[in-house]
Amino acid sequence: MAIRALHHLFLIACVGFAPLCAADATSERFAALALFAEMSNATYFGRPEAQAVVEAHGYRLEQFASVAGVEVSYFVATNDRLRHQVIAVRGTSNLENAIVDVRLKLLADERAGIALHQGFSGAANGVFQAAGSVLKKDYSISMTGHSLGGAVAVILAMYLDVDEYSLGPIVTFGQPKVTNVSGAGRFAHLDLVRVVTARDVVPLLPPLDATDIGNLDVYWHLGRELVLLNGADYAELEGIKSMMRAMQVFDTRPNAENLEHHSMAGYVDQVTRKSRAATLVPYETGIDLFKLFGG
Repeated sequence: MAIRALHHLFLIACVGFAPLCAADATSERFAALALFAEMSNATYFGRPEAQAVVEAHGYRLEQFASVAGVEVSYFVATNDRLRHQVIAVRGTSNLENAIVDVRLKLLADERAGIALHQGFSGAANGVFQAAGSVLKKDYSISMTGHSLGGAVAVILAMYLDVDEYSLGPIVTFGQPKVTNVSGAGRFAHLDLVRVVTARDVVPLLPPLDATDIGNLDVYWHLGRELVLLNGADYAELEGIKSMMRAMQVFDTRPNAENLEHHSMAGYVDQVTRKSRAATLVPYETGIDLFKLFGG
């Protein structure tokens, strides 16, 4: 395998802070995230532009399509040297539409065996059926996507996991929640990194408040949450801290600032800058656990 291909495989392994990345884990990890950010961004382009992006990373554009009836577009990129495929799903740049679309009820999904957002699961099933002919079970397959596309990418990963495909890292940007507490637990083994900005409201949707604690049917995130902060700073959350961040409610209606923090182009810019210099810092939720639980 060529040196360039080996280095590319090394970067992909670094998405989840693998032990391989000990020398300079932060810069390598953000370099890997930049690959997924650029592919997620390319879903908003036409076929020629998307092809140029994937080829620049050593992949070929295997499939570029829209799924009739579910209004979702995606592409599949393949790197035969790495034996790696990436499925990138297009989201929406319209924040108000995103907020409306995540208010649907959770319903049992037969393929995944858990409760899922019915709109997202319908779109994921469409991609699963349409892309099946080009997916390779002997290759590692990663998923990525922005906004609603990120939600579809996570559910698609669940479907492929159930069908025993070999999964690589799953990276989403500004992704809303897709399932409940038990559903998140069922697929907690997935190597999922949810990249968010601190002022992007979509990853907090549907909102969670203190009265929902203990309700196992409430919407719940899975995976590690990587919060992009000002300058070189970033934070990483999971478990109780991620839940507490999800309880934050902004006191404004969606506006130009929210849309700017949700844009895929903004995510690409932040991830690219942090691949040059990044500092892991604690994340302050501003929520007092003792008061929250009556202590």
